[in-house]
Amino acid sequence: MVNASEKAARPRIGSAQQTVAAPATPAANPPAPPVGRFARLRRLIARLSARYERFLLVALGMAAALALVAASQRMAPPASGLDQKIIDAAVLRTLETATLPSPAAKAWEIIRPSVVRVRRIGPPKEGKDGQSGGEGEDIGVGSGVVIVESGLILTNLHVVEGATSIKVVFADGLVSDAEIVKTQPDQDLAILKARTLPDDLQAATMKSTADLRPGDTVIAAGFPFGIGPSVTSGVVSGLKREFRTPQGQQLLTNLIQFDAAVNPGSSGGPLITPDGEVIGIVTAVLNPTEQRVFVGIGFAVPIENAAGGAGMSPF
Repeated sequence: MVNASEKAARPRIGSAQQTVAAPATPAANPPAPPVGRFARLRRLIARLSARYERFLLVALGMAAALALVAASQRMAPPASGLDQKIIDAAVLRTLETATLPSPAAKAWEIIRPSVVRVRRIGPPKEGKDGQSGGEGEDIGVGSGVVIVESGLILTNLHVVEGATSIKVVFADGLVSDAEIVKTQPDQDLAILKARTLPDDLQAATMKSTADLRPGDTVIAAGFPFGIGPSVTSGVVSGLKREFRTPQGQQLLTNLIQFDAAVNPGSSGGPLITPDGEVIGIVTAVLNPTEQRVFVGIGFAVPIENAAGGAGMSPF
């Protein structure tokens, strides 16, 4: 994140898997459907369940109420108009007693499989014998979000700039080497391509910011100070904001201002709606002091700009 200390480097702006053919299957035994089809179906069911959980609970409450009405009718037919009262009371009790997840919790369950930790690796250290070898140390940490199931990841350019190598850590713990395939310096964006992918990798859903308004609820996910994944929530504070980097090297424009807490390491993480849809990429915090911590003003690049930098339509 701009104005963030990703471990040892000061923040700045600037800058398939192989498939093996299966042996031929006799005509009498048609090939089984690809596993990926069921994985996608399971992910779709999980996403719909998380998004419409409240409605499912209400439906279950109404079903329980109807069952209660049916049972009461068998025992003693109620007076006229009592049926609806019983139903209303049962539904109301369900809403009052059921523990429903918060909007942030539901959004996180949807976006969680798509959020990655991005590690910036420096050159290997020189040993006592003057030789260097092995993997270099982490010189910074940031966040990213999978936007294409083939392994394309959106993050900030300043998160990976100057790295000798880049590694990404997926939600299931898989660690993969990654490379920069495209950059958009004027928006502080980079597109990474992971070399190794989880079997059930899930890409995030993106949403237009055309209807976004100040006061709308937003959730930020990432790895502030390398801790995480972490989730914070707040509201949109303003639109079409400008931000000049601390070094004064660059002016970022058309940004979303928000007040969900973000800190160094949150850079590159997704800014999402309560439905778990990505509307921006977290890129900077504004702080007039030298403390370099969050004081309530964060900025994100709208997803239209970010996905456009990847050469794709976000919707």
